[in-house]
Amino acid sequence: MFWDRWNLGRKTTFLMTILMVDGILLGMGIAMFRYQGIDKHLLQKHQTVPMAVVHPGAEEKVVALTFDDGPHETYTLQLLDGLQKRGVKVTFFLMGQNISGNEALVRRMQQEGHLIGNHSYRHIPLTKAAEDMVCEAVEHTEQIIENITGNRPKYLRPPYGDWNENLECRLNLTTVFWSVDSLDWKLQNKARIVNLVENKVRNGDIILMHDIFPESVEAALEIIDQLTAEGYQFVTVDELLID
Repeated sequence: MFWDRWNLGRKTTFLMTILMVDGILLGMGIAMFRYQGIDKHLLQKHQTVPMAVVHPGAEEKVVALTFDDGPHETYTLQLLDGLQKRGVKVTFFLMGQNISGNEALVRRMQQEGHLIGNHSYRHIPLTKAAEDMVCEAVEHTEQIIENITGNRPKYLRPPYGDWNENLECRLNLTTVFWSVDSLDWKLQNKARIVNLVENKVRNGDIILMHDIFPESVEAALEIIDQLTAEGYQFVTVDELLID
């Protein structure tokens, strides 16, 4: 009888020990699970963002409107008035030969928060000319813009998108191309331009337009109105790109 009671006591102690150990292990497991969850969250929060197109917020839809070949004394002025009314900022890639006589427009671009980039001096394919001449034309346009705004452009859009690695090495500028071509220079019809852009545009796109045609300016303002209604925000290319 005594032996049976002693065995019963040993069994009870053994079972209680097992339960205690299980409880400790379970608690450690829960704590480790929670720690891993927190650590994973912190890791995700501090991950390095890859060098690519980024957006101001994951829930936002953004696009960058860009305009080549200006400034034009009439149509750029109309565009600036429309942008000011809508509170929208865009990027202008200015052509050096068109700046003379339009300095006030360039100053207004800067004052109203638009980004000013370089589109070389004349609209010629840059890889078809001697590299020294290309560099001189781009740098001359940079100097013209800097003399007006006090700031040297950091972004270049090569005419026709014509570019190569040799020019990349010689010119210390970030080249900016496009993902949606409005074909405004070809279509010269507001409705067709708007329809083309509306069908192609996606979050993070860079839209190519020109501020030297009346139809382009009309189309651009309608595109802004329509995309704004769809929840898009407009940014300059330096806000959209990470160099």
